[in-house]
Amino acid sequence: MFERLRDDIAAVRERDPAARSTLEVCLCYPGIHALVLHRLANRLWRVRWTTAARSVSHLSRFLTGIEIHPGATIGRRVFIDHGMGVVIGETAEIGDDCTIYQGVTLGGTSLVRGSKRHPTLAPGVVVGAGAKVLGPFTVGEGARIGSNSVVVKEVPPGATAVGIPARVIESEEAQRREAQAAKMGFSAYAVTQSADDPLVIALHRLIDHVADQDRQIEALQQALAGLGSNVARGESSPLDAKTLNRMVD
Repeated sequence: MFERLRDDIAAVRERDPAARSTLEVCLCYPGIHALVLHRLANRLWRVRWTTAARSVSHLSRFLTGIEIHPGATIGRRVFIDHGMGVVIGETAEIGDDCTIYQGVTLGGTSLVRGSKRHPTLAPGVVVGAGAKVLGPFTVGEGARIGSNSVVVKEVPPGATAVGIPARVIESEEAQRREAQAAKMGFSAYAVTQSADDPLVIALHRLIDHVADQDRQIEALQQALAGLGSNVARGESSPLDAKTLNRMVD
């Protein structure tokens, strides 16, 4: 138990630049307190002291603002940063070295008792603030869930999922961005600079394209109107491609 606590403290100091000392982490980080109390609750749950286990879980929620069902499985070096409003369901599984920010829900979509209802996070997953991961699927190793995303289906290993409902970013640009973020250090909140929703990017490009076409059509109409005026006055005005392009530009 103390070995796992040392690992938890080391994970906090590695991933949170605000952590200045081991004593500070032990006294002032609710994520650490929630994990310690969850291990106690989980042991009680495994020996079928379910009411006692739920009581410890309820106390942990009252003290930390983090609700972890005693039946959930949590690996080593998991970091729950800030933690207020985090909800982790009964059949959720969290692998080693995962990071979870405030307001995250690992929830279920089934009402069948005894079935797998909650998600599984493979090792190294980062779930951004406010994200909701709902259902009995797996988020692959090293994946990133963007802040406030709603994930309802499986995420491949190493991918980034953003949006409502979440879509997986698989472009070469996104892969280069993640590689650069890895070089610079830990990617907090599962977002990087300019990591916009891909649907929003597509809509912006479409709007820009339509606006550019409108500008070209307006310039062409003005050019044709000027040509018509010259013809009406009897002036000669040859209309070749080079002249038309110059008038439009």
